Amino acid sequence: MRIGIIGTGNMAQTLGAAWARAGHDLAIAGRSPEKARALADTLADAPGAAVAVPVEEVAVGRDVVLVVVPWDAAEAMVAQARIPAGTAVIDATNAVAHGIGTLLIEPGESMAGRIAQAAPGAHVVKAFHTFPSYQWTQPPTGRAPIVVMSGDDPGALKAVGELARDLGGDPVVLGGSDRARQLEEVAGFIIELAVNGHDPSAAVPAA
Repeated sequence: MRIGIIGTGNMAQTLGAAWARAGHDLAIAGRSPEKARALADTLADAPGAAVAVPVEEVAVGRDVVLVVVPWDAAEAMVAQARIPAGTAVIDATNAVAHGIGTLLIEPGESMAGRIAQAAPGAHVVKAFHTFPSYQWTQPPTGRAPIVVMSGDDPGALKAVGELARDLGGDPVVLGGSDRARQLEEVAGFIIELAVNGHDPSAAVPAA
């Protein structure tokens, strides 16, 4: 696939490296052009191509755009990117109070919904927001991590599911865009437990 990445932090680096190794073609943009260039340079030897571009060009000709920047910068950067209608957009943001887990957006809102408003006509999928970046750099333990997703467009969900499998994940769709806030609350629950030294998986009944 041709993937645009808005962000240059740990998650952008980890997912970008994995997808470049899988042969995907990446365009990387961020608030710092220097960091975008540095990230693209680290992927120069991967099977997939990686280039740094201005934010305004990150979605041009792309099948999927990953949004993985701090939540309070996400809407402005998505709007700046002028993402074409019909593009699959992965919202991996977490608008969560550090160590507390409560959402920092208004009641009834979701970050996925706010990003959808900033990219009219794009197909937003909430995904990749419940694991820290290092999860995807650890050796497999025998159980594939479940990548929970929500979204309304079947084609976008299929594309994001394929990218999850490239990481060794097991994509699971949990409803449409109306479930996005619930998934964001789940991330808050996970983050609060983890920050306070508890294993979030121990709070979920075994299948």
